[in-house]
Amino acid sequence: MLTSEQLKAVRKIQIRTSHLVSDLFAGQYQSVFKGRGMEFAEVRHYIQGDDIRTIDWNVTARTGIPHVKRFVEERELTVMILVDTSASTHFGTVKQLKSEMAAELAALFAFSAITNNDKVGLLIFSDRVELAVRPKKGTRHVLRVIREVLGFTPQGRGTDISAALEHMNHVTKRRCVTFVISDFLDPRAKLALKIANRRHDVIAVVLDDPRDLTLPDVGLVEVEDAESGELMLVDTGDARVRREFAARADAARRERERLLRSVDVDAIEVRTDRPYTEALMRFFRLRERRH
Repeated sequence: MLTSEQLKAVRKIQIRTSHLVSDLFAGQYQSVFKGRGMEFAEVRHYIQGDDIRTIDWNVTARTGIPHVKRFVEERELTVMILVDTSASTHFGTVKQLKSEMAAELAALFAFSAITNNDKVGLLIFSDRVELAVRPKKGTRHVLRVIREVLGFTPQGRGTDISAALEHMNHVTKRRCVTFVISDFLDPRAKLALKIANRRHDVIAVVLDDPRDLTLPDVGLVEVEDAESGELMLVDTGDARVRREFAARADAARRERERLLRSVDVDAIEVRTDRPYTEALMRFFRLRERRH
């Protein structure tokens, strides 16, 4: 059961993301994410000018009258939203937590999908699969997706992207557009991402916070590793410590970029201190140029 504050947050996200979908993303979403191709619709009489390659020879032979097959584009997609709820996502030092941004992005993708009559499914994961919601259509279903992402309490603290992708591959029978929303603190995910991207259209939505990249000078502080729970004392007043932290953070960021490029997965990098709309629009423009 959600608290009154969480219900207010759901309503706020619904209003904001519905506005963004109608004003910015609906057209881009439809042009970037295509259906599975052409689907048979009916057989009709041949009309002069029809492509002779579409003639249905069986029906023509049976009736003695030329008939052609008519096809329509199959537009409907299944969109799977995989949301990392590990302990490291419950962190943020500017406007919102990574987990709150993840919920808003999940809502945006879900509303974009149902606007185009696509199905939406949800998978919440940490170091295990925490919750799986089967793909469905409709506003009520999308509101459930938002409520689950906002109100879910995970059992695990760590991150296992591979387990989430493997579960999705087992339960989905058709090709999906798959958004993986995570800070991607899981270097073991390479093989699972590569396998999943062969079957599905996988997009990595990478969550970052400024404090993931640099340490402020605030003196001696005790910090905790969110996923392991390890405590350590750090002297942030030491310039050498801050430089080493920044260097390691930059190396980790570059390694993450190399990993995603090596498996041909597109990435949308978002930060808690910047509007995510700019990153999404860059992604849509890149996809449109590629198509």
